[in-house]
Amino acid sequence: MRRLFIMCYISYVAEGDFRKLLRETRRMGKKKDRLIPLSEAKRVIYLEERGRNRKKLSAGAMIFGILGAICIIYCICISIAGFGSRFYLVWGVLGAAFFLASWVFMDRRLINAMPGWLKAGILGVTGLGLLIFIVVMGMILARFEAGALPGADYLIVLGAQWKADGPSQALRLRLDRAAEYLLENPGTRVIVSGGQGSNEPVSEAAGMEQYLIDAGIAPERITKEDRSTNTFENLRFSGELLDRKNSRVVIVTNNFHVFRAMKIAEKQGYANVEGMAAGSVLWMNPNNLLREFLGVIKDFLVGNL
Repeated sequence: MRRLFIMCYISYVAEGDFRKLLRETRRMGKKKDRLIPLSEAKRVIYLEERGRNRKKLSAGAMIFGILGAICIIYCICISIAGFGSRFYLVWGVLGAAFFLASWVFMDRRLINAMPGWLKAGILGVTGLGLLIFIVVMGMILARFEAGALPGADYLIVLGAQWKADGPSQALRLRLDRAAEYLLENPGTRVIVSGGQGSNEPVSEAAGMEQYLIDAGIAPERITKEDRSTNTFENLRFSGELLDRKNSRVVIVTNNFHVFRAMKIAEKQGYANVEGMAAGSVLWMNPNNLLREFLGVIKDFLVGNL
């Protein structure tokens, strides 16, 4: 009898515990419909945050990708057009750099792997470079419409590429501007300055002299300087053919080139010098301005400015 009572008690308690467990399970099941466990809630928050960052990085990658494509296309266009030197290859290098930046922005792990000092260094160098670019470009653009007063003693026409069929477009614009001034000022003499490059059939000075003669300028008004290979030498060798301190000199070159030419002339002791801007090929101005920016930096570093 005692044994039967104990078995019934155990059965009752076990049945009660089972029912209690069943009720707790049902209650937790109802809460599960309304609440997210803590571990799962953390996971949801992390995924949302990563999604927002991915959108930002994708925008950066898209911007750099577009810039890279523009640079590559521009490089190809200049190559096909056959303008000037091979400086246009710089646009290809820039395009590759922008594509690399786009790839970096597409992979968040690469950015997160960079140490803080490297990120700060990259941002600092980039910011300083942009500041220098803006300042120098402002000085270049400020001389884009430079003009000269009549009655100069000398014009110095700076050389540019001379092709088999005549002057390059940039040089033709300089010569036309010079011829216009010379016809209006018959007392002004002109020095045409430029040597012969490896890809030129004649010296730039010789070609320029004949071009001005064909434009109606008397040969006795023209002096050739045919040794120079760059702007610094243009002004140095031309300066040996006139009085730098007392002569009133006008430098004729394309608009994007006036600022640098003027600064070099002033550094070489031209006391009374003006710049006169000829036009330029509009769609080539990005290439010309970038090249001129680098030219200003180079001449500054070597002490020409």
